[in-house]
Amino acid sequence: MEGSLADMCHLFVTVFLSYLATFMVIPAITDVTMSALCPGQSHCSLAIYLSGFQQAVTGLGSVVMMPLIGNLSDKYGRKAMLTLPMTISIVPLVILAYRRTTNFFYAYYLFKTITAMVTNGSLNCLALAYVADVVSDGQRASAFGILSGVVSAAYVFGTLATRCLTTGLAFQIAASVSIVAAVYMRIFLKESVENLTQPILKEAPDDIEGHSTLLAKATEFKAIPSPRDLFCLLKISPTFSQAAVIAFFNSLAEGGVEVSLLYFLKARFNFNKDQYAVLMLIGGVTAMVMQLLFVPLLTPFIAEERLLSVALFGGFTYFLLYSIAWSKWVPYANALLSAMIVIVPPCLGSIASKQIGPNEQGKAQGCIQGINSLATVISPIIFSPLTVLFFSEEAPFNFPGFSILCIGFAMMISFIQSVFIRAAAPIPNHKISFESEEG
Repeated sequence: MEGSLADMCHLFVTVFLSYLATFMVIPAITDVTMSALCPGQSHCSLAIYLSGFQQAVTGLGSVVMMPLIGNLSDKYGRKAMLTLPMTISIVPLVILAYRRTTNFFYAYYLFKTITAMVTNGSLNCLALAYVADVVSDGQRASAFGILSGVVSAAYVFGTLATRCLTTGLAFQIAASVSIVAAVYMRIFLKESVENLTQPILKEAPDDIEGHSTLLAKATEFKAIPSPRDLFCLLKISPTFSQAAVIAFFNSLAEGGVEVSLLYFLKARFNFNKDQYAVLMLIGGVTAMVMQLLFVPLLTPFIAEERLLSVALFGGFTYFLLYSIAWSKWVPYANALLSAMIVIVPPCLGSIASKQIGPNEQGKAQGCIQGINSLATVISPIIFSPLTVLFFSEEAPFNFPGFSILCIGFAMMISFIQSVFIRAAAPIPNHKISFESEEG
């Protein structure tokens, strides 16, 4: 496969620009939401519940959409399937770029909820499948780590930009960058799926002769995978099933963070947009250094299964310290540990990809992403009411960070499962390594 290294570079640029637009608005969205719904207040139950509802609805949609998108990308190509989520993700940003009054916030909320059913996780799912298409098994963990490092770099630069920009300008630039990302992808990114013979609007053959794999023998996916299809996929190997369990509880914890942590910091220490940005910047720089430098150096010497366990235990420690934070400086110091959490997805992605044949990477990553989405449906149902309860006068005991501690328990379950994971022999394939491309 000629030009694989150049293709990877174009993928990294696409991912960087797309996530840069996403991360630029995260530190500001809490203040925008509070200002639109509960102006002048430091605690707003409505904002917490609306955020939780949005996450649950989009997660429910993603449970269906992620396996579908992953499956279709095996059939029609990664580039074709990337076009839809990258295009529709522009709309919510444009709305708040124009105005951030209450009515415009509700318009943003509606469009964001609808579009996020397709966009949440799809870029990550397709990017992981793209990497698996062009990178050999031995280098896949490092390549996935670099991909996550690119995301962390976008996180750092996006957060830094938000810290320096006004809220309105941040949304305007984010919308522009999102448009540039979609255009760049369409112009420069080449298709990575081999033997792609049918355009997306025409029906492709059910199978390509000579490419039968373990997944094809286990189940034949339809255009929209059924629960039975996904169950058959999970039965392919014990290692893949274990990775799916870890992914579920890890995403349960991450979903809890999304609906509660920023509001916890707002109520506990009265954090604002700039303080969120600094906090995220510390964690983002640490994560970027960890993924771009240390993970590629460590993976040849430390099995990714053990690296996964270390990262999950570090994640539990991170949430534990947040839950008992006694001073405003504790979240800043604790942000250094957030680098451990971002190691989890590339390790899981690499482990899962090695259990699936080369022509079904989209199915595998879509299945894992669908499981992640299912966890994000359940997460706000658990953690939003818990967060509200322990900030109210009806709390059974005085522990404002109890919901954060419960998030840590979900991470601990993932850690315990990871201790018992054993890497099975990977499915044989023939991918070209980075070294062979350089020649």
